[in-house]
Amino acid sequence: MAGFRAMIMVAVLGGATALAGCTATKDAAQPTPSAQAPQENLALAVSPADRASGVPVSAEIGIKLGSGMVDAVDVRDAAGQKIAGQLRPDASAWVPAAPLKYAQRYTATVTAVGSRTHHESKSVVFTTMAQPSQLESVGFYLFDGQEYGIGMPIPIEFMRDVPVNLRAAVQKRFFVTSDPPQPGAWHWFSPSQVQYRPAAYWQPGTKLTVRLGLKGQALGGGYYGEEDKIARVRIAKDRVEVKVTNHPKQMQVFKNGAVIKTMPVSLGKPSTPSSSGHMVVMEQAYTYRFDTRGEPNGGYVVDVNYAQRLTWGGEFIHSAPWSVGDQGYTNVSHGCVNVGPGNAAWLFSVMKVGTPVTISGTEVKLAPGNGWTVWDMDWPTFLKGSAVPVTSEVADAVAYEPYPKPKPSSTVAPSPSPGSVGNAQMGTPTPSAS
Repeated sequence: MAGFRAMIMVAVLGGATALAGCTATKDAAQPTPSAQAPQENLALAVSPADRASGVPVSAEIGIKLGSGMVDAVDVRDAAGQKIAGQLRPDASAWVPAAPLKYAQRYTATVTAVGSRTHHESKSVVFTTMAQPSQLESVGFYLFDGQEYGIGMPIPIEFMRDVPVNLRAAVQKRFFVTSDPPQPGAWHWFSPSQVQYRPAAYWQPGTKLTVRLGLKGQALGGGYYGEEDKIARVRIAKDRVEVKVTNHPKQMQVFKNGAVIKTMPVSLGKPSTPSSSGHMVVMEQAYTYRFDTRGEPNGGYVVDVNYAQRLTWGGEFIHSAPWSVGDQGYTNVSHGCVNVGPGNAAWLFSVMKVGTPVTISGTEVKLAPGNGWTVWDMDWPTFLKGSAVPVTSEVADAVAYEPYPKPKPSSTVAPSPSPGSVGNAQMGTPTPSAS
């Protein structure tokens, strides 16, 4: 089972100004010493506190400054080995590149520089916690080295609910780097499911590095993250999208904006309708067994080929040779998108996990969280699900709009003829009756 914005090192380049002089004559006036400039107070504060113990191995070196900028951060273990890491983009903390070790002593030294090249340093010594007895692994649906479709979110699933008061701290430990950079955000669909998406579909060929820095992170109920997880993946080089309509009953496949194939489909019958909404392929299997014997109104077992999952509730695109005669005419499925065997095989070859699929015109709407539904809400609504305030850059990003609002009519009302103006000023339209 089962995300990190680009991190930067902040560097300050200090320069010394060389003063050139010449030999003065004996009678030359000597310069008067100027008053010494007052010492600049940078008000540097560092956390964890000095001599702190029981510090989580997921800890970051927190930095607060009244003025100035961070110049350097040096963290070392008890043996003097330097720990690698980077500053957060806002320089509020320094993040170790890997989890710290349990029950170890560390020394962190932060140096800041002011406007007059005044430097101020502060060091703290702290000890990390012992390894907790209750550890929890986290479901991560990205697999290292894989290639995904342009709609691929970053889905994370916890084994237990994460309490509201811990979600911001947990979310801050998700790091997403995209190349090229693209703004994105996290959304908590439930206490145990959180997903990340960019504002718009990923640019084809994007490289993604995602780190879940959860080792030693408190997850609630006395449980802590068992390990960090990292995935380096790539987005497909072509922009492939699929659109399915109930009226007419067909599927269109788009590649880089052009329709490359249209095929008939059969959707869910009235008693088991397909969901309308914006989904992505979650899973692909050459052969998949549907077993509904334990479900209400279920009771059948059938093996299907070229199955592509769209929802947790069991809606797939798959080969359905038994409904070929109905495809394009009648909905006969239990909610899946039925296509012919040849079309199913072709789709399987051009689609990937993460390929966007939009279904429209059916009797029911896709439920939030029933699958990877990150694209089924507008950007402002999606951002409301973040446990951490988003930056203005993210909030103002040009975003994908799943349900575009109709554009206002550009029709201009005709100018009234002289005979219809009456006492009204010439050229001023008369309001029409409602």
